[in-house]
Amino acid sequence: MKKAILIHGYNKNKNDMLVLQENLLTYKIQTILIDLPLTFRPIEESSTMLTNYFTQAIQSIRDDEKISLIGHSSGGLVIRYLISLLKDLSKLDRCVFIATPNQGTLMADMAFKWMKPISRIYKTLDSLHTAHRDRIPNLNPAIEVGAIAGSKNNLLLGKLLKAENDGRIEVNSVHMEGLKDFIIVPYGHKEIHYQTVTARLVSNFIYTGKFLR
Repeated sequence: MKKAILIHGYNKNKNDMLVLQENLLTYKIQTILIDLPLTFRPIEESSTMLTNYFTQAIQSIRDDEKISLIGHSSGGLVIRYLISLLKDLSKLDRCVFIATPNQGTLMADMAFKWMKPISRIYKTLDSLHTAHRDRIPNLNPAIEVGAIAGSKNNLLLGKLLKAENDGRIEVNSVHMEGLKDFIIVPYGHKEIHYQTVTARLVSNFIYTGKFLR
């Protein structure tokens, strides 16, 4: 049985990962759900909290076990911070980003441009600004990371985006240098992590380092 921590995205809580948790059990991946302040607080605070959760979790696993991290949307950015914060990566297994805006997103840029008061309140948005993408740590080659992007633009605001996107995040924003594998699936941002196909792909990567066997 593999073990993993599931990290929800912006303006969500751990309940948003319940479906993925159940689907991953089918593939013998046991997961922990956590709540992070990914709405009103800077993303760095969530990174510190996740690091603490991870440190506590590895205390209860066997010497031959590791823990993977799986993040939806901005939850993947939190994982990037954690990888840079951990002094010892020996207990961290493969990680998966699902619809994570690794290069930022034009949606956040629009919010900053047209609704500045909102961006000051919803402080997690700052990490999603394309101009701030270099603030988030790059991947560590010691940890294998894969990313899944969605290509179904089924959300109203997604119509404002010209490039291929999932209704919130552009496909080319999910891709980044250093990924072990990358795949595009035909789902929208709010549904991609609920799909059984996504769970199967996540499982494949956790077990083999590739999305497709």
